[in-house]
Amino acid sequence: MRFLLVAVNAKFIHSNPAIYSLRACVGEKARSHVELAEYTINQYPSRILADIYRRKPDAIGFSCYIWNWKLIRELLQEIPKLLPRTALWLGGPEVSCDAAAILREYPQLTGIMVGEGEETFRELMAYYLDTHSVRGDISGDGTEPETFPMSDNVPADNVESGKDPGSGNIPSLTDVPGLCLPSGYTASRLKADLDNIPFLYEDPAPFENRILYYESARGCPFRCSYCLSSLDRRVRLRNLETVKRELQFFLDKKVKQVKFVDRTFNCNREHALGIWQYLLEHDNGVTNFHFEIAGDLLGEEEIALLNRFRPGLVQLEMGVQSCNPRTLQAIRRTMDLERLDWAVASIGQTGNVHRHLDLIAGLPWEDYASFRASFNRVYRMGPEQLQLGFLKVLKGSEMAKRAREYGICYQGQPPYEVLYTRWLSYEDVLHLKGIEEMVELYYNSRQFTHTMPFLEQAFESPFAMYEALAAFYERNGYFENSPARVYRYQVLLAFAREYDGGREAAYRELLVYDLYLRENMKSRPEFAMDLSGYREKLKGFYRSRDFRQQYLPGYDGYDSRQLEKMTHMEVFNCPVWDREKMAGWQESYGQELYFVLFDYRRRDPVSGEADSWCVMGQTPLDLPDHTDLRSKDQNDAFLHQH
Repeated sequence: MRFLLVAVNAKFIHSNPAIYSLRACVGEKARSHVELAEYTINQYPSRILADIYRRKPDAIGFSCYIWNWKLIRELLQEIPKLLPRTALWLGGPEVSCDAAAILREYPQLTGIMVGEGEETFRELMAYYLDTHSVRGDISGDGTEPETFPMSDNVPADNVESGKDPGSGNIPSLTDVPGLCLPSGYTASRLKADLDNIPFLYEDPAPFENRILYYESARGCPFRCSYCLSSLDRRVRLRNLETVKRELQFFLDKKVKQVKFVDRTFNCNREHALGIWQYLLEHDNGVTNFHFEIAGDLLGEEEIALLNRFRPGLVQLEMGVQSCNPRTLQAIRRTMDLERLDWAVASIGQTGNVHRHLDLIAGLPWEDYASFRASFNRVYRMGPEQLQLGFLKVLKGSEMAKRAREYGICYQGQPPYEVLYTRWLSYEDVLHLKGIEEMVELYYNSRQFTHTMPFLEQAFESPFAMYEALAAFYERNGYFENSPARVYRYQVLLAFAREYDGGREAAYRELLVYDLYLRENMKSRPEFAMDLSGYREKLKGFYRSRDFRQQYLPGYDGYDSRQLEKMTHMEVFNCPVWDREKMAGWQESYGQELYFVLFDYRRRDPVSGEADSWCVMGQTPLDLPDHTDLRSKDQNDAFLHQH
């Protein structure tokens, strides 16, 4: 017997912890009968269908979410045509809240696993293995297998309420709590004890170059009306010593990234501190850990600990959602914005923690002007990433129940995203969509970290800048024909020329600096300075032994031509790395030349930017010979250190 658990992820880099957890929980006897298959929504449905068909499973279980439900529904229509004797099961948040309605819509389904699935799936496998012989000869006695049952149409009211049988003989599907069958719901399933759930990962090889997910807690103490986690307010923690032991697996295997799926990781302060202290003491220098936290719950002890971390060891995602007090009250979100300001700033002092802040457009009582104010306040907190999202009215959430009251109109199909509200028109939503894309391209990409702050000075607020940039994209058709990554620098220069033409020379310099911080471009952008007059001077730097010893340690064995290819040297007319000095760039522009070296083997683990050094700053008419690099104080200045 083969039970195929199917995950359809949003991207290849993602993995699905649900199906791994289900398999881990079935026990040693049943585990060999459980097969896993992961696909992505970017694959053709016909390819996925063909792969499932070739596996010839006796039963299939789909893990259903808003991002894959449309594709799974397509598969549900076709699989019975090719595998008519295969049982079809669903599970996951997208199908748990309206399971009975889904079964009526898709009569080909055997049933739906509702809510937490580990214990339910364990007993479902026990039912099939203990009670039925199916295509595979489970007993090995060579007897003719029976057909695989599509469902048991036994009345659900025969099930004793609250019954939670073990892994012994289970005569009927109706004896398995936590199911919705064509005949009705079985008994409700008790919440799982997290300490009884085995560790999901045995071998990291299948997850190479992919994100691994880890869970140290379930439930959330908060009641945010848009979130399904608010339905389970009892927080269940995995034993801290167990967590440490399992985290050591990731550390020993040097996994690239582990994302905690705990809804509010630091809601239990001692639990969070214990994990963070362990990671500090056992850091392997490679693995990054992602946590979703409530920033305003952080205290001085937690922040002091975070500021001791290796740059890149952890990243923090903090949901702000709105800065409108009436909106926060309506969505039942408790948050101290002043304390959040302090926490975000305190964490940012050392620059070693990536800070990700979230906003949601389309919430009650938040109109366009209110969202503008929320955006400007959060933007000025200076996070490394600002996600501008749109309300998704999830099935089963409190927001779904009150959508009509708030005048919220949303898509009838996943992802159930807001179209308009009583306060925000569809036209407003479209404007915010354009701004969202500009924030992704020009802020969250971290490719314009010096140009954008300079550009902000030409506008009354950050929101006004991105609003104007979105309008510029719309006028020039860039939303329909999105410019290539490198060409976006040229587009931004054209935008700056239109809105702040008097400082075009500075924008050219800043864009060149931002470009080379990220990428070792060998083809010169058209807005960059002509370096033909400085070629010999630049080559002289690389030939200098003093230069190589001082600025390129670790490059032993490479000749000067190889070093030129592996690094980059650029000439600037103003100190582009220094925001304070750039305020007076016009007075000093061209009075002094700055030779800046970009080292791509050394990068900031948080921003990804190359280390850059000003190796020489001199007046154009008095350039010293390359052998005398340390004759000026500037030669020893480390002006852009990470």
